[in-house]
Amino acid sequence: MQQITHDVLILGTGLAGLRAAVEICIQTKGKADIGIVSKVQIMRSHSVCAEGGTAAMMRPEEGDSLELHAWDTVKGADFLADQDTVDRFVKTSPDEIRLLEHWGVPWSRRDDGRIMQRPFGGHSFPRACMAADKTGFMEMQALYDTLVKYNNFKRYDECFVTAMLLEGGRFAGLTLFDAPTGEFYVLRGKALLFASGGLGNLYGFTTYSQTVTGDGQAIAYRAGLPLEDPEFLQFHPTGLVPSGILMTEGCRGEGGYLRNNKGDRFMEKYAPKMMELAPRDIVSRSEMTEILEGRGFPGPEGLDYINLDMTHLGADRINHRLPLIREVCMKFLGIDPITQPIPIRPVAHYSMGGIEADINGRTKVENIWAAGEVACHSMHGANRLGCNSTAECLVWGGITGGEISKFLSKGAVLSAMPEAKARDEESRVFDGLLKQSGTEKPALIRRELRTLMDKHAGVYRSGESMKEGLDKIAGLRQRFGKISIEDKSRTYNTNLIQALETENMLELAEVLLFAGLARQESRGGHSRTDFAKRDDEKYLAHSMVYSTGGKPRLEYKPVTITNWKPVERKY
Repeated sequence: MQQITHDVLILGTGLAGLRAAVEICIQTKGKADIGIVSKVQIMRSHSVCAEGGTAAMMRPEEGDSLELHAWDTVKGADFLADQDTVDRFVKTSPDEIRLLEHWGVPWSRRDDGRIMQRPFGGHSFPRACMAADKTGFMEMQALYDTLVKYNNFKRYDECFVTAMLLEGGRFAGLTLFDAPTGEFYVLRGKALLFASGGLGNLYGFTTYSQTVTGDGQAIAYRAGLPLEDPEFLQFHPTGLVPSGILMTEGCRGEGGYLRNNKGDRFMEKYAPKMMELAPRDIVSRSEMTEILEGRGFPGPEGLDYINLDMTHLGADRINHRLPLIREVCMKFLGIDPITQPIPIRPVAHYSMGGIEADINGRTKVENIWAAGEVACHSMHGANRLGCNSTAECLVWGGITGGEISKFLSKGAVLSAMPEAKARDEESRVFDGLLKQSGTEKPALIRRELRTLMDKHAGVYRSGESMKEGLDKIAGLRQRFGKISIEDKSRTYNTNLIQALETENMLELAEVLLFAGLARQESRGGHSRTDFAKRDDEKYLAHSMVYSTGGKPRLEYKPVTITNWKPVERKY
């Protein structure tokens, strides 16, 4: 089995991964040997889909402040965010905006030439720095253009990581299936950064690209790292019906209205002060209440919807501030938002939880870090504010890149290579999974899983429903043991990759529902009909889920509170 060695491995090429790679290049003056691994082409990572903006305090003279940004984030998180982490985030994000300015992001501009910022949900000041409605793509392009100035990295595109190898409690390597060649080998490194993104394809109605299947979380979890707060899955209020494509919060930031089938702006009932710009958990629940109580519009495939109305904004504003949104509506539905309302409903969008990592992005293993959506720095708590996510990717991409550079400078060494474990993993994939001749189809199991999660882990949940969902997942996992993969070849075997993804998704779905069933309260994105109130006495704590090889094990750890004690959220 071939082994390839680098100083540091970065798993994932989205905003966090590219930002970390650039920082390592800068800090080490291009001397660190970096291996960058992605299961897609480097500029096809899901970060290019981020639309609306990146949060930063840029206007103190106009009334914004670091303290106000921190307060908005903590309150939006339903007080489950670690406040020291939030403080570091808000202090660092303005510097990231200025860095990206120098690296070439074409920020939208005000008339005075300064970077434009639009309002976003849960923020009490317009602080979403924007590049029209293509912010993530522009940020990704600037980071990649900056990275290619260096020649100390090697790309592993279209490579699927199947497992993480530990030896003596330290990271030793990643086992890798190279799709273009069909080869299986081990990448070794002195340090590893997880930056592999979210897990949104656990759901059928989702904003995510089809490649976002939680692979990083799953391989870390199986290797022994805990997943923190996995029950907190954010539903974005405006997913296009029936595709689920994201209609950015910028639509409402620019002044769009949400209307029910009576034509009413119903958010007046639920958040009279902030209306459509209340935090996402509140807006999503409000929409679902309208739909469940019969004030929605009948939609295809049971996807009843409400309307996002931007017709009052005018053609000039939409064409200049939201050109992608207009293009998507016209291409996918044949409607023009300049003259017609957009059918939307809450859609699976973001995982607040992830691999546990401290304020520096370090995990419980000394030479492993995590950044971006794959990680949980305890920053978003129970609900993320819009435009804080791209900022988080940049902030902790930079932080972890700096921390890894320091680690390497202190004489980091390779761990011993666990060759037997690597051979066992190759055998598991190619002699086991690929050669199975069962009767079950992985694609059908995947489809049933996603339908199951839509039903049992949605905007509203109950203990009875989540328990039913867990039982169904157990049945799907049994059936997965009897699958057959039609394509038995090794080169570009997308059937095999999708089976491996489905295996990961089954594991993570169990973890999400397991932690959600145990949390007997409603907080942020976790809203239970049988425990409708927030319970700070019992559950002002982070869920920590560990793999045991059987039923997951659950622990809790305290929330760090420095400035603000929990109060009732009112908007």
